[in-house]
Amino acid sequence: MSRHHTWRHGRSCLQDALTLPLLWSAADSLWAFSFISTCCLLFFNKTMEEVSPDSETPLVPPPLLERRVRQRQPAVSVLKSKLRKGLTCSGPKVRSTLTGFFPVVRWLPKYKLKEYIWGDVMSGVIVGVILVPQAIAYCLLAGVPPIYGLYTSFYANIIYFLMGTSRHVSVGIFSLMSLMVGQVVVREVFAAGFDLNEDSTPSPHEVLNDTLGANLTLTPEHTVEVMGMQLGKDSFAISVAVAVTFLAGVYQILMAVFRLGFVSVYLSAPMLDGFATGASFTILTVQAKYLLGLKIPRHQGYGTVVITWINIFSNIHKTNLCDLITSAICITILVAGKEIQDRYKDRLKIPLPTELVVVAGATLASHFGEFSTRYHSSVSGHIPTGFIPPQIPAFSMMPRVALDAIPLAVISFAFTVSLSEMFAKKHGYTVRPNQEMVAIGLCNVVPSFFHCFTTSAALAKTMVKDSTGCQTQVSSLISALVVLLVLLFFAPYFQALQKCVLACIIIVSLRGALRKFRDVPAKWRSSRMDAVVWLVAMSATALISVELGLLVGIVFSMSCVIYKTQNPKVSLLGQVNDTDLYEDIEEYKNLTAPSRVKIFRFQAPLYYANKNSFLKALYKAVGVEPFLELTKRKKAEKKEKDKSKKQAKTNGEKTNFDVFVGLVQRELEFHTIVLDCSAIPFIDSTGMATFQALVKEYKEIGVSVLLACCNTPIIDALKKGEFFEKINKDISDLLFYTVHAAVLHANRVAEENKAEDSVV
Repeated sequence: MSRHHTWRHGRSCLQDALTLPLLWSAADSLWAFSFISTCCLLFFNKTMEEVSPDSETPLVPPPLLERRVRQRQPAVSVLKSKLRKGLTCSGPKVRSTLTGFFPVVRWLPKYKLKEYIWGDVMSGVIVGVILVPQAIAYCLLAGVPPIYGLYTSFYANIIYFLMGTSRHVSVGIFSLMSLMVGQVVVREVFAAGFDLNEDSTPSPHEVLNDTLGANLTLTPEHTVEVMGMQLGKDSFAISVAVAVTFLAGVYQILMAVFRLGFVSVYLSAPMLDGFATGASFTILTVQAKYLLGLKIPRHQGYGTVVITWINIFSNIHKTNLCDLITSAICITILVAGKEIQDRYKDRLKIPLPTELVVVAGATLASHFGEFSTRYHSSVSGHIPTGFIPPQIPAFSMMPRVALDAIPLAVISFAFTVSLSEMFAKKHGYTVRPNQEMVAIGLCNVVPSFFHCFTTSAALAKTMVKDSTGCQTQVSSLISALVVLLVLLFFAPYFQALQKCVLACIIIVSLRGALRKFRDVPAKWRSSRMDAVVWLVAMSATALISVELGLLVGIVFSMSCVIYKTQNPKVSLLGQVNDTDLYEDIEEYKNLTAPSRVKIFRFQAPLYYANKNSFLKALYKAVGVEPFLELTKRKKAEKKEKDKSKKQAKTNGEKTNFDVFVGLVQRELEFHTIVLDCSAIPFIDSTGMATFQALVKEYKEIGVSVLLACCNTPIIDALKKGEFFEKINKDISDLLFYTVHAAVLHANRVAEENKAEDSVV
């Protein structure tokens, strides 16, 4: 009886057994027993074959991943659709564009008056009170009269109220921006022929008249014609500041239009911290002469810190005792107020207005003590009330300051966006970085028509707003109203305020930045590279100049990233206790290296800059360089041929010298190299050529090279470059999803080759 008949008869017997168990015959029982035994035996053999550890290949193949087919639209159609969408005009789109450009239109109608008003008014008033003395003080850094600092604070708060997307950021005068503007102002004032000694400045009435373009009875000793007007020193200084501010704002708006906000990602946190600390040290140096009452000109150019301190110590015998005593008293009070604020900040509901108290007290003491006339102490001078009519920025100056505006634009945008995102994350809302760039750009462009200089978000005032209950940008409007009251009514009362008091306010405000020096050991322990970046950026900013310090910091920070990619960590991998996991043998214990297989991991992108580093690391790790190995074999082959030839001549025999080729094949410790590409994010054409050369060169010495764990960009790059066609290999024989699959494939191929060699 045939096997097919036996199978069918046994199955019918089983079916009958389920229905008529009592009607079995002896023959039916025999056939059923035979069928069941055969099935059990086949099942047992099948199971043992699948779980047998001695089997060469698993019967169940690994799952194959199938790529999705992505149909990309032609570039022309994409461009047409974007243009059609961008140029289409409709009522909802116009409304959406306007509300996106002016975010205040969205949130102000939803303003919860009872819930928000108290916190906004409180924080606005407190920040305004802090802002007034700082606005006057930071004009010393910018090299312009104090009134322009008040103008800048007023307009910046109003514009950001209308256009900003952050609820808590305080935009206005910032010490770093003032210093950078001041560097440009001093350089241009000196180039225009003005005396940098502050005692040579014209009277405040001349400043106002020059700004208005009027020629009254008082004429400055030296004037410069700008846009048809004769300007004195102070008027020329604010014209330079306005020109560089206008350009910085234009750059920021252009960056927003062309979506260039990614530029800020190249400003790493260690670099920015080092830059800010170095700039703070420069600010301290520039203000130190006011503490001593020394009337020395401000240095312009490189090496400001070093040369300024040399000048200070050279003229220290000319110290004004009145200014020195006033500075000591003011610094003591300011530092004590800050320390009390920091220690009892949980108990104090509002910050202590230490700056305002110091300014008020020092102004009264200077006025009634007649410090200016009796002790020759430098004072702020007359600060007029009201507003100066708007004026177009001096376009003739812009070519001279075009490059200076670039770092101003980048730093201002970077600080503003970082602070906005930080406080938005803290309070659970989102900001739009592109709109923030537009807002800070217009905070520079529009106020430049009203005699203002560069602004940015300030961390200290933003933290004060947050700690005093700020809810929305209504607080900025309240701060602007406080500044407006000073501009309209109280500005002249600051005429007797000593400049040394303003310098004390600036220096004490640098406490946070200067304290970064204490964090250097912790930075060094956590990341030596970040610590070195911080030190280089800080040193370059403090010792060379602020602008070059920023450039040096950016270049050095990017160079460190390139250095890391050129010298990445490389490792040989081992297997974890008969599992499919492989890790670094040097980093983990109890790992077993696969037999005659080297697994190499390169933890960086493979591109033109680190190709040589990749090859050197691979050759060192596996211990065999294919070119040298091939050269050794050729020399050994030639040596054997020469030896055999001599021996044959001696014996008088004819020998086929080609048979000795197989005798000099040196047995290597491995037959396959598996490249773990899981830590390689991308490759370029040079990297692909490197892979091709490796496969070809190692093949000549009998070693296979396999790729494992490649991501899709690498696979696509290899396919586009016809990598598999050029080396005449199928993708399934060279590319594997896991390291373990590559190892199993390598061992199977090695066993097959060994079997073929034994048959031959």
